[in-house]
Amino acid sequence: MMLCNRHVTGTVGIIGIGRMGLPVCARLTAAGLRVVAADVRPEREQDARDAGAGWDPDPERLVGQASVLITVLPGSGELVDAMAVALGSLRPNSTWIDLTSAAPAAGMELVARAHARGIECLEAPMGGGVHAATTGTLQLFVGGRSDVVERHRALLELLGRVEHVGDHGAGYTTKLLVNLLWFGQAVAVGEALLLARRAEIDLDVLRSALGRSAAASDFVSRDLDRLLDGDYLESFGIDRCCEELAAVAALADELDVPFELSSTVERAYRAALTRYGPVDGELLAVALLEERAGTRLRRSAAS
Repeated sequence: MMLCNRHVTGTVGIIGIGRMGLPVCARLTAAGLRVVAADVRPEREQDARDAGAGWDPDPERLVGQASVLITVLPGSGELVDAMAVALGSLRPNSTWIDLTSAAPAAGMELVARAHARGIECLEAPMGGGVHAATTGTLQLFVGGRSDVVERHRALLELLGRVEHVGDHGAGYTTKLLVNLLWFGQAVAVGEALLLARRAEIDLDVLRSALGRSAAASDFVSRDLDRLLDGDYLESFGIDRCCEELAAVAALADELDVPFELSSTVERAYRAALTRYGPVDGELLAVALLEERAGTRLRRSAAS
C-alpha cells in the first residue's frame, strides 16, 4: 500500500485521533507517509505512536510543519475550535483536508478564511464506520475544486472511494443528506416493524420479504439485522445525530425548502436524546419507539 512520494511531499498532520482519526492515521502511515498527529487528549499519544505516527503536543507547531493538514473531529464545534488555532499557523500553498461531518455554514466560513491565506482546501466527510476506515473502504463525499481533488486523489484513495460531488460546501451537504435519509429509514422501519409485531408477523420472515421488495434498502439489508440482534449501533453519539439533523434543518430553512417529514425525524432523535442523554447509539430513536410500544424488536428466538 505504499504511496509514491511524488503525490505527497513533506509531513501530513492529523488533528483528531479518535474512533475514526486513529484508523485514518494508521492507513496513511502504512502507506509510507510521514504523519504527525495531535489531539486535545494527551492520552491519545501512545495510540498515535502505535499506529506509526509522530506526536506533537503543540497543534500550532504541528500545523506549521505540515504540507497537508487533515482534521478528523467529532463535529462542527470541535472543528471550529481546532481551526481557530490551525489557520494562523498553516503555511500558504499547504492543503487542509477536512474529514469531519460538519455543518456547511461552519465549514464554508473556515474555507473562506483558509483561502484568504493562500491555503488550498478540500472537504471529504466520511461515509462508513471504524471498520471501513481501517480497511480503506470509506466513502468520501468530496467538495472542492477539481484540480485540488486530482492533486490529492492518491492520498484520498488510501482511505476509500472518492465521490467528488461538487465545489466547496457540496461535500458537507451531501454527507448530511445521506445521514438524514438513513435516520429517516431507521425511524420508518422501526415504526413499521413494531406494527408488524403487534399484527403477529414474524420479524425474520418480514425482514426477508422487505429485502426482496420495493422497500429494500441498505438499511434493511444490513443495519436491520443488527437492530434485531439488539445492537443500537454504539459507534456514534445520539447527540451527534441531533447536531447533524439540526444542521440540515437549518440549511432547509435558509434555502426555503419544505422539510416537514425530515423535521419529524429530527424530533424523534431529539426525543431520544432527552430520554437517554448524550450516549452512543445511532438507533436509540428506535429504542424509544420500542419503549413507548412496550416491546422490543428482536429475532423470534430472542423475543
